[in-house]
Amino acid sequence: MTRPAPVPTTTPTGVPPRAGRRQWAALVVLMLPVLLVSVDNTVLSFALPEISTALQPSAAGQLWIVDVYSLVLAGLLVAMGSMGDRFGRRKLLLIGASGFAVVSVLAAFSTSAEQLISARAVLGFFGAMIMPATLSLLRSTFLDREQRRLAIAVWASGFAAGSALGPIVGGVLLEHFAWGSVFLIAVPVLVPLVIAGPLLLTESRDPDPGPADPQSVVLSLAAMAPVVAAIKLLATDGLVWPVVVLAVVGVGSGWLFVRRQLARPRPLLDVRLFTNPVFAGSVMVNLLAVVALVAFLFFTTQHLQLVVGLRPLQAAMTLVPGLVVMILAGLGVVRVVRWLRPRTIVAIGLASAALAYAAVFATGAGAPVAVFVVAFAFVGLGVGAAETISNDLIIAAVPPNRAGAASAVSETAYEVGAVLGTAVLGSMLTAIYRGALVVPEGVPTEVGEAARETLGGAVAVSSGLPDDLATSLLHAATDAFDQGLVVTAGVGALVMVAAVVVALTTLRRASSAD
Repeated sequence: MTRPAPVPTTTPTGVPPRAGRRQWAALVVLMLPVLLVSVDNTVLSFALPEISTALQPSAAGQLWIVDVYSLVLAGLLVAMGSMGDRFGRRKLLLIGASGFAVVSVLAAFSTSAEQLISARAVLGFFGAMIMPATLSLLRSTFLDREQRRLAIAVWASGFAAGSALGPIVGGVLLEHFAWGSVFLIAVPVLVPLVIAGPLLLTESRDPDPGPADPQSVVLSLAAMAPVVAAIKLLATDGLVWPVVVLAVVGVGSGWLFVRRQLARPRPLLDVRLFTNPVFAGSVMVNLLAVVALVAFLFFTTQHLQLVVGLRPLQAAMTLVPGLVVMILAGLGVVRVVRWLRPRTIVAIGLASAALAYAAVFATGAGAPVAVFVVAFAFVGLGVGAAETISNDLIIAAVPPNRAGAASAVSETAYEVGAVLGTAVLGSMLTAIYRGALVVPEGVPTEVGEAARETLGGAVAVSSGLPDDLATSLLHAATDAFDQGLVVTAGVGALVMVAAVVVALTTLRRASSAD
């Protein structure tokens, strides 16, 4: 097989060479796994009602089905970014893509919640191989700063838009096929990557990667998993002693992880990068923007289907305007940043997301569907702009040989944001729902307990009740869910206001020429 020639780092005049047709074709190939992995973050949003009916998970189980993928992926991104720097980013990308396709088929035919959770965890493992490789390969492929900014804008827009596209893809598929179809889409998407990747992508690696550090990998996982588990358990069981134990283990492991990174000459994650306000602020902006996106999708998709009563395809179509706005915003800021400072663009974008949450909070859950359509468009505007700018600032802050590690930090922030969006705001919504639900008299105890787990569970068990009891139970469940939705929207607005403050204070030194 003919290998692509290495990309020269400078022209005879010392100026970085501009990308040609092969480099832009490589970008197209790289976008396939980016879209797929980000779609997988949210594709279950529309499938959750069917999965709840078919597999009948508990409230905690339902959150784990959604979150375990992002949790494993986030916990391993830094390690996989380091492995790509060491062994070759293209090689890791192709291994991850192949494994992701195989496990997606297994997930599609899960027969229990436990099987699906396990499959989603393994998908997170292979997804962690894919994501750092894509962004760091962009760094080595596009050496001209203006072209790289455009390539990163395409990457970031695809990454953010993929999360919004997930529910739309899910809605279209569920209109015609069973819920397992949302996983089978991985196969036709990744096959072209496996075929074209070796032809178009140039291998790159760190020539001096330093020693392996498996202890840091274990500590990074031990820091994240217990904290997320504590948040989920707090939502379902309240402040019980396992919540405290899990939180202490997670925080303690995080402290040990940071200490280990500071002590090593070549750390797995260079935590000293966070002393740079622009780098640290960009990572935080990245994280909070994704929190806004994923949390909004989490409650909106359930509200539109289970409360308003839209079919999956109808509900999916309400998100299309926001998806278009997100893509246009992510690409448009490449030109806007020539005239406005990065922090101004990011602050305006995040403020638009705050307005979206505030609109849902102010109008209430009984607002017409149009309010949710417009609100999601404002979320798309903010996330699209913030993701492009923050990713560009993160990559520009490090030398090329550490591109994999910096890419991993960026994607870790994205995945942690995806986890927190559902783990924190989703758990808040679940807790309010459980506390506000008043089960009507006459409903059997076991049915009432199932209804109290999730709104999807209430819809599922109501089908076995007499018409009058079923109507009463559904009314009580949707009312309780909407109470939680309004409170969650209010908290989301406050989180976005805090994100605006972070952007304005930390990105003051960032310029469009960095």
